[in-house]
Amino acid sequence: MNNNSQREHRTIILAPIGRDAQLIANFIEKLGKPCHVTSSVDDLCNEIQVGAASAIVAEEALGGNAIEALKPTLMNQPSWSDFPLIILVAGGRVTMESERLRKIRLPLGNVVLLERPLRPETLSSTLELALRGRERQYQIRDQIAQVERAQEALRRSEKLAVTGRLAASIAHEINNPLESVTNLLYLARSENLTDAAQNYLQQAENELARVTEIAKHTLRFYKEPNQPTQVDLINILDSVLTLYHSRLIAAKVEVKKEVAPSSLPIIASPGELRQVVANLIGNALDAMRNGGKLRLRVSIEHYSGDGAAKARLSIADTGHGIPKHVLPMIFEPFVTTKGETGTGLGLWVTDEIVKKNGWSMRVRSNTQQKSAGTVFSLLMPLPQR
Repeated sequence: MNNNSQREHRTIILAPIGRDAQLIANFIEKLGKPCHVTSSVDDLCNEIQVGAASAIVAEEALGGNAIEALKPTLMNQPSWSDFPLIILVAGGRVTMESERLRKIRLPLGNVVLLERPLRPETLSSTLELALRGRERQYQIRDQIAQVERAQEALRRSEKLAVTGRLAASIAHEINNPLESVTNLLYLARSENLTDAAQNYLQQAENELARVTEIAKHTLRFYKEPNQPTQVDLINILDSVLTLYHSRLIAAKVEVKKEVAPSSLPIIASPGELRQVVANLIGNALDAMRNGGKLRLRVSIEHYSGDGAAKARLSIADTGHGIPKHVLPMIFEPFVTTKGETGTGLGLWVTDEIVKKNGWSMRVRSNTQQKSAGTVFSLLMPLPQR
């Protein structure tokens, strides 16, 4: 149990007179439950705000302005919280004084009265009931937080979808003037120009071809079918690199590509495969904001078990790495190492696509300064011949 969890499950005790506080604390500890003894109402309020599951307070500690001091803490709780307060009162018949105290205690909310002298089984059962109720409150809190994260992820996904449609629309509109400019450059090259002018035109045509390629790939991302078909893994990889070309240059990331075959056909959904590759390369770039090396390796591997050949795509970066305690959870939704800038959905979506297509993916990562970095390896079956 970590420190936060231990704080949330402890019982705060306030009984400033006699040995009640220590006796109650000893009893609770024997039950195997955490507790904390305080000496004043102010300390009690502070500890509740830090984190607690319940509180046991002796009635004599609530004299004077103590209840007024306690009320803000108990009345300003989150919507999911109804903090349980167990008050130890003197036994006997109802008097005017006890009725007055009852009315004063009403604003404190979730209050249970225990008459003294205490019976161990009564204290144990009352405390157990309070702790179970608090645990249910924690479950509601966690569900609310999960719903809020899901809603935020949905909002971000909707923004991404709108951005995708906008990008596709822009790319479509750009294609028309690009064709006109291409034709004009062709006509210009047919004129009697100096070698320098011809060289400038050639550079302009090269840059224009690159813009045209980016526009095509942007449209392909949005319009590509998700039905499995034979696609070239090398082409998919090159198209993603084209889209990330500007980011790679801006981040001063050196790309080293090791491709054994010149083309490698596999059966996959072009859109889904492109999304997986883009997510992994995008994550690698996010981990190398101050420069680094991106190593991409495509190879064919044969396995002795079934004799099947598989395509392996390895994407390695020299970024900051993934912490060991996060690594086992990186494919879970909402888990991210990017703070507020990450949704925690990229690798989850990637993993879902990998599972859906019967592929497999492995990850290794190191956070040590001299050898920091992450490697994702994607294994995909080759078509049967």
